[in-house]
Amino acid sequence: MEIRVLRYFIAVANEENISAAAKQLHLSQPTLSRQLKDLEMELGTALFERGNRKITLTDEGRFLLKKAKEIVELVDKTEANFKESKEMISGEIYIGGGETEAMHFIARTSKELLEHYPSIRFHLYSGNADDIASRLDSGLLDFGVVIEPTDKQKYDYIKLPATDVWGVLMRKDSPLAYKQFIQPIDLMDKPLLISRQTAVSNEFTGWFGKNIEDFNIVATYNLLFNAARMVEENIGYALCLDKLINTSGDSKLCFKPLNPKLEANLNIVWKKHQVFSNAANKFLEQLRNNIKIHNLKNT
Repeated sequence: MEIRVLRYFIAVANEENISAAAKQLHLSQPTLSRQLKDLEMELGTALFERGNRKITLTDEGRFLLKKAKEIVELVDKTEANFKESKEMISGEIYIGGGETEAMHFIARTSKELLEHYPSIRFHLYSGNADDIASRLDSGLLDFGVVIEPTDKQKYDYIKLPATDVWGVLMRKDSPLAYKQFIQPIDLMDKPLLISRQTAVSNEFTGWFGKNIEDFNIVATYNLLFNAARMVEENIGYALCLDKLINTSGDSKLCFKPLNPKLEANLNIVWKKHQVFSNAANKFLEQLRNNIKIHNLKNT
């Protein structure tokens, strides 16, 4: 498969119309149709169901679309970093992370790096640890910011100077809102929203002292923002990290920490034996220096 043809395939899948895609790609419609037919013959399967007004993807087509986007993104990332100037540091840095206060530390490091190397470009991806690991493994990310516990056997990592606190996001008029802390018994009969992150579920199983699946789980989430909207609508209580949702002023929500206290350390990870671009190397150098300075100030 040629990268060029994969780009054609993505364009047709997005437009759902060969004529519209051909116009976008500055190709003739017969040329584009022939390229798609050749791709289907090469793979030995139909990728589209062709209708009168639009075409839709088959199951095999949807699978190829996901993989084609990953392949093209990786090629674009690689090409961008090969275009770095020899005289100045430039290039692309891809960082993924979940919702955490630790991203402030990453942001400060990024700002400092841009002051010295303004031609660097950052690309951020938000997701939970499972999402981040998948994109790291496929080479789509240079670095991932992940919450403990996480499996670091495949990765090199640095512990970030930040700690997140687990607790419960709830409405201010909730029956539990008067409590200073939330204990396991408080949540036994309550509808819960929990993270889909596998390691987080295991962590809460340990905190509750019983399997998390034995509780009344009404929803799962990968990022907290939309889950907070469901809490506002009184659907349930969200087990989450502090300082991610505004609970001040006119907010309908409040956050209560867990007791026994449950904290999460944070790491920035990257693939073992990773060959970094010059830009990514400079970012890692700046990050290490900032962590060293932070630790010296707090000793």
